[in-house]
Amino acid sequence: MGILTIKNLTLSLGGKKILDNLNIDLWEGHIHAIVGPNGAGKSTTAFTIMGLEGFRDFEGDILFDGHSIKKMSIDERARLGITLAWQEPARFEGFKVRSFIKASAKDKSEASIRDALEKVGIDPDEYLGRSIDKTLSGGERKKIELASILAMKPRLVMLDEPDSGIDIASLQKIFDAIKYFKDYGATVILITHSLEVLKHAEHAFLLCNGSVFDKGDVASISAYFHDKCIPCKHKNDPIIEGEA
Repeated sequence: MGILTIKNLTLSLGGKKILDNLNIDLWEGHIHAIVGPNGAGKSTTAFTIMGLEGFRDFEGDILFDGHSIKKMSIDERARLGITLAWQEPARFEGFKVRSFIKASAKDKSEASIRDALEKVGIDPDEYLGRSIDKTLSGGERKKIELASILAMKPRLVMLDEPDSGIDIASLQKIFDAIKYFKDYGATVILITHSLEVLKHAEHAFLLCNGSVFDKGDVASISAYFHDKCIPCKHKNDPIIEGEA
């Protein structure tokens, strides 16, 4: 059994089924990707694993280390080592970068905090005293959030669209951070619709309408990005006239 197992997960929101009998098994210490078109259920899967409000009333189960976390709160899941980096990081008016990273860091030393920032391409001398507010760009906030997770050293980290809002010059630092997670033994889930991000995974799941449509190595799943959709008879297949 892998570090995380999703068993027959079904979730409806607003009367619409978003996840439909979803089954996923993740190997510990590997980089996995969850890909698929908009509305496929990618982010919803991550929110449900994390246990966010509004994503807790589901059928099926989620196992971490072989034990159900279905009834656990976000805080309890976080204490197990599960964390989520948002596509759009939050702002914390008046909260300094140093305090933000130190709050959840395993090693709270100044050297460790500076190292985490440097790993994502942030100059500690320039940013440690700054507030996480509107003076920071979305890309800067995303890198600072990633630095905080590096310092946290979680066992399972989910990155929702990790390249969103990141300029090309900084993108390699994001990819370096993904490798750092793996290097210390974390399991990574990349939620993405980017082929460039997918290339940094070892295994991928293709979601369609809340279910796993295909899974395999990156080479096999990357066909989705070239063809926009793996040929099938599903009503949402864009090649079926009038059903795109």
